[in-house]
Amino acid sequence: MKTIVIGCDNAAVGLKNILIQHMKDNGITVEDMGCDTAEDTTYYPLIAKKVCDRIIESDYTKEGVLICGTGIGMAMTANKFKGIRAAVCHDIYSAERAKLSNKGNVICMGERVIGSELAKKMLDEWLGLSFVDGSSTPKVQAIIDIENINLK
Repeated sequence: MKTIVIGCDNAAVGLKNILIQHMKDNGITVEDMGCDTAEDTTYYPLIAKKVCDRIIESDYTKEGVLICGTGIGMAMTANKFKGIRAAVCHDIYSAERAKLSNKGNVICMGERVIGSELAKKMLDEWLGLSFVDGSSTPKVQAIIDIENINLK
């Protein structure tokens, strides 16, 4: 089982803690990069950087979960890192497609957008899938090619 690196800003501490417990209950190793309290004012880009750095340091053997109010800012930041393919997901279908169509290695969520039960189901779906070479492979390669030009 993969190690999951998770982080959030102060708008999403509650959901982060719920998802950490859910993963631990299911035997998943979790590395928590913060925030730890609603009073922590660390900006979400700095948390996203910590999570992405850990994934990159692992040679991409780890995957990530990033949570903020909407998930949008976390995804925007995460996608600035070479080799990171982050997607905002707010339903089970988008979580599935992030992994199967886009070889996503970071799932982003918004605590202010979805409830905790849906978040757990989305995470379970995403964690249970693996990218398989097929019709999406050349599209993912095109992403990588663009990334290699733009993120040197």
